Amino acid sequence: MPIKISYGVELNYASFVELLLDRAQTNPEHNIYRYLHRGETEVARLNYGELDRQARAIAALLQSRTRKGDRVLLLYPPGLDFIKASFGCMYAGVIAVPAYPPKPNRKLSRLEAIIKDARATLILTTSFLLSRTERQLALEPELAAIPWLTSDDVEPEAAASWNRVEIDENDLAFLQYTSGSTGNPKGVMVSHKNILHNSALVHQAYGHSVASRGVIWLPTYHDMGLIGGVLQPLYGNFPVTLMSPLDFLQKPIRWLQAISQYRATTSGGPNFAYELVCRKVKPEQLAELDLSSWEVAFTGAEPIRAATLDRFTATFAPCGFRREAFYPCYGMAETTLIVTGGLKSANPIVEQIDPVALEQQKVVTPKTGEPARQIVGCGQSASGLTVAIADPQSGMTLKEREIGEIWVAGASVTRGYWQKPAETKASFDAYFTDTKEGPFLRTGDLGFLSDGELFVTGRIKDFIIISGQNYYPQDVELTVEQSHPALKPNSSAAFAIEGKSSEELVVVQEVERTYLRKLDPKAVIATIN
Repeated sequence: MPIKISYGVELNYASFVELLLDRAQTNPEHNIYRYLHRGETEVARLNYGELDRQARAIAALLQSRTRKGDRVLLLYPPGLDFIKASFGCMYAGVIAVPAYPPKPNRKLSRLEAIIKDARATLILTTSFLLSRTERQLALEPELAAIPWLTSDDVEPEAAASWNRVEIDENDLAFLQYTSGSTGNPKGVMVSHKNILHNSALVHQAYGHSVASRGVIWLPTYHDMGLIGGVLQPLYGNFPVTLMSPLDFLQKPIRWLQAISQYRATTSGGPNFAYELVCRKVKPEQLAELDLSSWEVAFTGAEPIRAATLDRFTATFAPCGFRREAFYPCYGMAETTLIVTGGLKSANPIVEQIDPVALEQQKVVTPKTGEPARQIVGCGQSASGLTVAIADPQSGMTLKEREIGEIWVAGASVTRGYWQKPAETKASFDAYFTDTKEGPFLRTGDLGFLSDGELFVTGRIKDFIIISGQNYYPQDVELTVEQSHPALKPNSSAAFAIEGKSSEELVVVQEVERTYLRKLDPKAVIATIN
């Protein structure tokens, strides 16, 4: 049964397969994807007709080796081959499992754990990546035993052999493996209904239209890069320019240069990306940028710092960037992608909170002149989703401005963790003990609501308790980073370990390369203390 979604755009499809087939039939020459080599030079394009033909050809190959519902691991370097393979999997009715491609001369333990958990039937990759990995496979017999197929050399004529598969909206489209321990990966089960529903929410929240244009450097094996960067442009029928995450990290200004050149209206990333550009940009580069087309600068996936929003705005306002373009949002793989977001073209909402009260899980507005911590709001719940705050121990509902665990319900909430019924029940089947409402997804994140606006304060599992005092790791990390110029921003990790008599705080901090030879560790430690 097709799902009809009308959040800003009228569509009536059961899957992205039907959507692409329709796009390819009605507008085959429309260019949808562009890829930049080294983040600067256009080397490849894909229009709807080409993507449809490639997907059919890859699907035909898969259908000769798999059955509907089999899991196929996707190992691809940044580029358009991943997009072709993803739709090839959808066309074949198999479940794609995007994963980070193995690095040369590195152990493949995490990759093996994902393959074992997903019970992958085969691995789909490129000829180049397969040749580069063959030496590693010789040392990994279990991994080598799984068939490896290459999709970049599939003949276009193979498309004629494709047999269309009936896809139900509740069928799984892919498994999104979350970051976690190598030995215990968790594959989030994302259905076709989930991605259609969440794509509609993103389309509405960002105010997308056929006039929109995207620039994305986020990795496509991650939910933000896959749902937001690959599927959203096709859903909204607008072009997107893609580049490698590594090319961005090596030279962050490439991101803004692409936005300027291709007149992008939508682009974004985690907080660190905005901070990195501010640190690396040179004054003479500002004159080359025109960011006036940028309407939605989304930011999420990690704590959003008000100071970063201020610094980025001050740095790039001369280039036409507007603070109201910032779009703080909240989401996760378990909800497909987006959960909350603000109003387009509205300034981000920033709350001033008493930091001491916050450590005790209380929201108190500080008095004038007293210390304050700034918390950036992540918007309100998207249409069709319910966001509530629960006491993580009792499961009781909490009122506005009371800190608790963020719970989410709605059609974007995925079906749980692959082959993990106990963990699925614990996380995806929560009911309030007082109102009996449910089921909800327990996100594991802490936060509070204020006039419907969601403020995220941290992670339950990351909470650090030292001598009975509560600490948020991101607060400790920020304090350490700002204590000495030798310490590199956004490059620290604070956590607790079990000491002889109590928990002890540990902070791992990267040092700026320019300070390595002249650094006096004792002086830095004294400054931090």
